[in-house]
Amino acid sequence: MDIRQLRYFVTVADEGQITRAAKKLNMAQPPLSHQLKLMEEELGTTLFFRNSRSVELTEAGSLLYQRAISILHQLEDTVVEVKETGDGIRGQLAIGTAKTCGINFLPPRIQAFQQTYPLVTFRILDGHPYEVLKFLDERLVEFAVVRFAADIHLDYDAKTLQVEPYVLFVPKQWQWPASKTSISMKDLSDIPLVMVVREERYGMYSSFHNLCLKQGIKLNIVCECHDASIICSFVATGMGAAVLPKSTLLSHEHEIDIIEIEDCDLYNKTSLIWNKDRPLSKVAQHLKFFASEIHIYFGWSIQRNKRVINAFYSHDIMNRLATNPIINFLSSKT
Repeated sequence: MDIRQLRYFVTVADEGQITRAAKKLNMAQPPLSHQLKLMEEELGTTLFFRNSRSVELTEAGSLLYQRAISILHQLEDTVVEVKETGDGIRGQLAIGTAKTCGINFLPPRIQAFQQTYPLVTFRILDGHPYEVLKFLDERLVEFAVVRFAADIHLDYDAKTLQVEPYVLFVPKQWQWPASKTSISMKDLSDIPLVMVVREERYGMYSSFHNLCLKQGIKLNIVCECHDASIICSFVATGMGAAVLPKSTLLSHEHEIDIIEIEDCDLYNKTSLIWNKDRPLSKVAQHLKFFASEIHIYFGWSIQRNKRVINAFYSHDIMNRLATNPIINFLSSKT
């Protein structure tokens, strides 16, 4: 049994049908069926239950599938490491991102990174946050940039890029009083809201909804949507207000006012995340390092009830960062 056969076997198991697997592998069905038969003869056991329409793993097949996935992943990681043993940082880095994160965080960081490492290219896969996590789990990307409520624990390694409070986006056409720059949580019940769809597990706004329930606040939700940019469009038309992190205001800046929520104890966190059990490529390791450097340099601030909490760093760290070409590049853009 060889690596090629293991790939055939895994593809058939994933597709659940030999014909579909053969198409994905760009080969004819008879040779693929023959390879599966050779594997079963070598192992002395049946790997699939077969019927006229599909195949299903046997107990032995399930065991082999788990081991095969691990072997193929190890081989993939080893090939990357061997290719990177030469001098220089080069290659392609795949990153998954939700749309708002991709627009706000990726462009300046990627541009800065390429100032130092011009031989590195990038492939960006965007989607709903759950799709982005799936990209990571399926090893389609090495990193993902995501935002979730700060109290949610992710089952990934992570570097925090930004922490910010939730605010209220209000249509300018509502003519919100200029003197009323903040609002309390209980006042939200009187306002029609366009909200992000509530999700289980890592639901971005589940924590906010739970907070409202604890405080006895019944939200007047007139529309739910996965995409923050679409939500902003609805707000701009006057359909309703929205509770979002301030940085999600990607468009319609002249049609939306931002109002602080005085007594909201939740924050939103944008993070760079990666799989705990997957070794990072050399390129990815360097990007993770610079993400940390950039975060340390700029620090982070949270505005709450007109108070600002800033993180300051030691003189030696600042001196070290001052010579960093990426930090110098980003500083020139601020």
